Amino acid sequence: MIRESISLLSVKNLNKKFKLYQKPSDRLIEFFFRKKKHNMYPAISGLSFELHEGESLGVIGPNGAGKSTLMKLLTGLLIQDEGEILIDGTITGLIELGTGFNSELSGEVNIRNNALLLGMTEIEIANRFEDIIQFAEIGSFINKPLKVYSSGMLMRLAFAVAIHSNPKCFLIDEALSVGDGYFQQKCTRKIMNFKKNGGSLILVSHDMNAIKLLCDKVLLLNKGRCLELGEPESTVNSYNKLLAGLKRTADKDVDQSRKAGYGTLRASIDAFSFNGLKNDSYVFKSGEKVSLELQVRCDYDLDDLVVGFLIRDRFGQDVFGTNTLLHNCPIKVSAGDMINVTWNFNLNLGVGNYTLTVALHLGPDHTIECLHWADAICTFDIAEFEGSEFIGICCLEPALIVQK
Repeated sequence: MIRESISLLSVKNLNKKFKLYQKPSDRLIEFFFRKKKHNMYPAISGLSFELHEGESLGVIGPNGAGKSTLMKLLTGLLIQDEGEILIDGTITGLIELGTGFNSELSGEVNIRNNALLLGMTEIEIANRFEDIIQFAEIGSFINKPLKVYSSGMLMRLAFAVAIHSNPKCFLIDEALSVGDGYFQQKCTRKIMNFKKNGGSLILVSHDMNAIKLLCDKVLLLNKGRCLELGEPESTVNSYNKLLAGLKRTADKDVDQSRKAGYGTLRASIDAFSFNGLKNDSYVFKSGEKVSLELQVRCDYDLDDLVVGFLIRDRFGQDVFGTNTLLHNCPIKVSAGDMINVTWNFNLNLGVGNYTLTVALHLGPDHTIECLHWADAICTFDIAEFEGSEFIGICCLEPALIVQK
């Protein structure tokens, strides 16, 4: 049941199940012989949350978590089995590329038809028509049928129509991932302007930097259930932990320093230091040369140990990260080994606040086996410039040549 409410969006005890069949013929057997041949799959289970005007919500989770099902329920493409979706205002979704489009018709005709489906009036369509065409950057293809469009062109057209319909809430389900870098940045600026003007946003994405940049709060789904609803950075960290398939250790024999973070702890980071100093916070100059040292304790024989670190800015976005695998430096250890791993580099970062995350894992990433992952183990500030000033968060140290 979908009905209006004072809140922009209120989801209460939402449930949605699907019938799963092992093979197509099972559907016929079940229909004609009234013999059950399916299992029920709970795509969404007992989900509740609220979204207020001007808020932006990120939805993350592993494949099969129920993210796309939730988006389709919110836009009315699917009907829930139980629960309520209370909506006050217009919600426009960019869920699947091509939804509401006719591939045999031109882009120009599809703009009008799709805009009408989104609730725009003929006058609104006429007033915004040129803006939609210019934003989509389709060029001469605007008069050609959609069947000759690339997926990127189709996405640009769909996004342009949807964002110019001026909804109260805009839903995006991974659709922007097919665009090129230039258009993704253009869409991001448009979305940020939409938010600035009081619009609400629900974004489903595997791009954690986009989630942190655009969202005020984040919903973490797994197997259709809400695992966490909170601040972007902490919820993204929980998502990384979920991907590792791990639970926070409760081993009483592990000392307090090794309890920081999570992992199997078959190897762990016992200590770290910047320039030999072991602090919770540091102050550096932009461009200052630093030495980051990690002390690693190994309790098991490991053939492919990987040691790495990650720097994030104050918004929680990844600024720079590396590890021993990326340096083509394989590490083999035996039980009882203690090793030191040191990186020497210049902190070519802009003035601001940053955090340091450190990690140990096996193989190319932490989803194979996360040995020890510790988020934001310390903070550091870049307080001033040591060399030439620059704009942004990183210095590329370009060589300048001016000729006449």
